[in-house]
Amino acid sequence: MPSSRRSTLLVCAAAACAALAGSALAQNKLKVAAIYTVPVEQQWVSRIDKALKAAVARGDIEYVFSESVANADYERVMRQYAEAGHTLIVGESFAVEAAARKVAKAYPKVSFLMGSSGKPQAPNFGVFDNYIQEPAYLTGMIAGGMSKSNKIGMVGGYPIPEVNRLMNAFMAGARETNPKVEFMVSFINSWFDPPKAKEAAFAMIDKGADVMYAERFGVSDAAKERGKLAIGNVINTQDKYPGTVVASALWHMEPTIDAAIKAVKAGAFKAEDYGHLSHMKAKGSEMAPLGTFEKKVPADLLAKVKAKEKAILDGSFKVKVDDNQPKGTAK
Repeated sequence: MPSSRRSTLLVCAAAACAALAGSALAQNKLKVAAIYTVPVEQQWVSRIDKALKAAVARGDIEYVFSESVANADYERVMRQYAEAGHTLIVGESFAVEAAARKVAKAYPKVSFLMGSSGKPQAPNFGVFDNYIQEPAYLTGMIAGGMSKSNKIGMVGGYPIPEVNRLMNAFMAGARETNPKVEFMVSFINSWFDPPKAKEAAFAMIDKGADVMYAERFGVSDAAKERGKLAIGNVINTQDKYPGTVVASALWHMEPTIDAAIKAVKAGAFKAEDYGHLSHMKAKGSEMAPLGTFEKKVPADLLAKVKAKEKAILDGSFKVKVDDNQPKGTAK
């Protein structure tokens, strides 16, 4: 055989192998869909999106999502993604528990990983939540120690367990460093309404709050405008509020997402609670670096926070999980 022809055949064979390998690689990628009831930039949802995009960057998955899905449309969108062949569907079923679980029963070969206040549902409905009460406690310690008026304002979305437990942990931490501290607590009954959260924060600042717990977007804006301090939740917004946000309790969704992807790929996904993967020891949460406030937080206060962080990580101190609705204590 002429060498030129042999070379041509070898090149073609190599190209064919590359094409097959590419096809096999594509087939090995999980098709993942996520359904969000709020805009993707909202704190809680943005952490899920970030973790899924990291998996895309590694070449593990193909990822699509729908945002701002109304509760009434949630079941329909879930079914559409299941019918389209998505192997793993991630979402938030807090307000649509019955509908979401009904869809999971109808598609037993699809794996569902849903933010939920409920229990897993066999065989394919796993649940997770942002159990970041540990860093919330630490940021509460800082808030208590930084408050001059001994009044802290707290603005949340809805008084549901996943919000309540963070607020209660924050309050417990604040009381540890400042037994005199009082709290004003308000819920705006929305997951994404920055103007409403901002107005609620203004009302608390007018009543003497000098540190604000920003469970929702909009609170830090109010604190910035009035020259007060804020504590962040789920994400770190200090780059946008360098003179306002002292510390933040960060949620890292990567351990949860990565565990679910691994389980689905291995054919071993089960109905289980992934909540523990949000704990600090699992690297699912942490207190953000103090950044611009590194030298503004008193050394003795920072030492107490670091000691408590160490105790949490070594298991000698456990932050209580209190899902009850927090109550204001300010007179």
